Amino acid sequence: MTESGIKKIGVLALQGAVTEHINMLELCGSEPVAVKRKGELDEVQGLIIPGGESTAIGKLMVKYGFVEEIRELSFQGFPIYGSCAGLILLAKRLTEGDQPLLGLMDIEVRRNAFGRQVDSFEANLEVAGLGEKPFPGVFIRAPWIEEAGPKVKVMSRYSDKAVMAQEGNLLVSAFHPELTSDLRIHKYFMEMVEQRVRAEEMSKKG
Repeated sequence: MTESGIKKIGVLALQGAVTEHINMLELCGSEPVAVKRKGELDEVQGLIIPGGESTAIGKLMVKYGFVEEIRELSFQGFPIYGSCAGLILLAKRLTEGDQPLLGLMDIEVRRNAFGRQVDSFEANLEVAGLGEKPFPGVFIRAPWIEEAGPKVKVMSRYSDKAVMAQEGNLLVSAFHPELTSDLRIHKYFMEMVEQRVRAEEMSKKG
C-alpha cells in the first residue's frame, strides 16, 4: 500500500460475477463494496463492472439511475474497470445489436465474438504492464474490441484481436481475471485508483 492507501473499491452488484471480484479485491488488500444503489458510489474510490449479461446489467443500470452518475464520475477521472460484460457497457459503439451503454471508452465492440458458452476457453496472454509471465485469460462468451480510438492503449491481443485496453481512467478486459488465482490485473487497477488518490491529495495541498 502507498501512504495514501485505498479505502474502498466498489463492485457493481446488479448481476454477474460480483462475489468473485470482491474475493480478488480482498486478496489484494482492498476493502471491496458491493454497490447496489447509486448513492453508494460516493463511498468508493474506484468501480469494477463485472462480467455477466451485458444487456441485463445495462437495463438495471438505467432502472436504478446508475448511468448518468457513473458517466459523471468518469468525466472527473474516477477509475472504472470493466471485465467482459463490463467492457461492452463501457464502449461507445457496438458492431451489432442495441442495448444501454455507458458510452465512455472510444472503442467499438463485437459481443459474443469468440462464440457461445460452449465455446469458452482459456489462453495464456501477454499483457503490457504485467511483466513477462503470461496471464491466464478465461474467455466465456467473450467480446473483442473491433476498433480502438487513438487514445486507447491496447494492452493484450488474442489471435490478433484486442482483448484488453486502457484509456486514461478506464480499463477493460474481454476475459475474466476474477476466475483465476492471478491477482495482477486487480492490483493494476488498484494502482490506477491509488494514483488518482495521490493526485487529489496533491491538488488539495495545492
